[in-house]
Amino acid sequence: MKFSELKLNTQVLEALDAMRFDECTPIQEQSIPVILEGKDLIAVAQTGTGKTAAYLLPVLNKLSEGEHPEEAINCIVMAPTRELAQQIDQQMEGFSYFVPVSSVAVYGGNDGILFEQQKRGLTLGADVVIATPGRLIAHLSLGYVDLSRVSYFILDEADRMLDMGFYDDIMQIAKFLPKERQTIMFSATMPSKIQQLAKTILNNPVEVKLAVSRPADKIIQTAYVCYENQKLGIIRSLFAEQAPERVLIFASSKIKVKEVTKALKIMKLNVGEMHSDLEQVQREEVMYEFKAGRINILVATDIVSRGIDIDDIRLVINFDVPHDSEDYVHRIGRTARANHDGVAITFVSEKEQTKFKHIEKFLEKDIYKIAVPKELGEAPEYKPRSNENRGRQNFRQNSVKKHTGKNHQQKNASGKSKQERR
Repeated sequence: MKFSELKLNTQVLEALDAMRFDECTPIQEQSIPVILEGKDLIAVAQTGTGKTAAYLLPVLNKLSEGEHPEEAINCIVMAPTRELAQQIDQQMEGFSYFVPVSSVAVYGGNDGILFEQQKRGLTLGADVVIATPGRLIAHLSLGYVDLSRVSYFILDEADRMLDMGFYDDIMQIAKFLPKERQTIMFSATMPSKIQQLAKTILNNPVEVKLAVSRPADKIIQTAYVCYENQKLGIIRSLFAEQAPERVLIFASSKIKVKEVTKALKIMKLNVGEMHSDLEQVQREEVMYEFKAGRINILVATDIVSRGIDIDDIRLVINFDVPHDSEDYVHRIGRTARANHDGVAITFVSEKEQTKFKHIEKFLEKDIYKIAVPKELGEAPEYKPRSNENRGRQNFRQNSVKKHTGKNHQQKNASGKSKQERR
């Protein structure tokens, strides 16, 4: 479906035309009409599906009709991180180019000037406020923010906000809002805690759910089955003949990110790191350098697997197997965006084989396994254990313990069990 087929006004369509937006994505096609009708919405869609436009466009359309109070905050968009708030703000600037709608982004940082700019935007009544929960509450606590006339309350990446512990903050902000409002919630997943939040703050919502999509067909997915100590050698081999360009490497923890970054710097590779130990200014600088092409490789935790808009990633490497299938989809979804092709490589150590097999089952395909370079020595076979086999093994072990009179609570001479001695 084309945007021109939706009930969007001329100003919004002009902005879309200027940005060369023509065809709707599925989430936009399903969500925009619901929001235009004024109904509450809960939409389940992954990053990279165009969800930001799915809520900004219909809200901008309504605000541009001139029926909302002037010099009042009319819309609140909540985002879990500063990076996502900035990204939404950038899209807002593009979409509102021909629309008389003002906006302000409200997020944390050590810059006092930034805080004053945010305060000015909030007190003057920007039409749209794009905010992280903590910083908005900081402004609310100072008593100069009036949310009593808000018509639209939007939660982006709601599941991630709850994972980051923002439930109480969201509920506190909701208390400042009028009961008569339209509430829109976007989430990548739909766990029970999201369903509970929806029941609490949404009113008879329409549910739009895109099936948890498989990775884009344009992504070439491969894997190396290897020993843990072979992973860095594989990276060295990958970049020996061709210099890396636009590469994103995901590691399971910030400690691992630091270790991998250090090792790649020793290899004389142009690399940056992204994790929660960095100050916000440092994170912004690294991301800017990476987007500008002055850093070729970015090693990161999952902090950048969602909500960061980088369109031309050529290669994603999972240094560690992601925790679950959805994390895998989010990570490799950083590549093959905006009509680019992309490659995703996952390193699978012995301990990670079962976890990787679960991902293959979710994808309903066997991911092609590349042979480890000969110079790195012999690699392990791919023999993931199924849960069923593990269950049988546990049953046999318990049976042996039961019949031999041995169990994990066996006591020593002092009469204390092993658990008690720990």
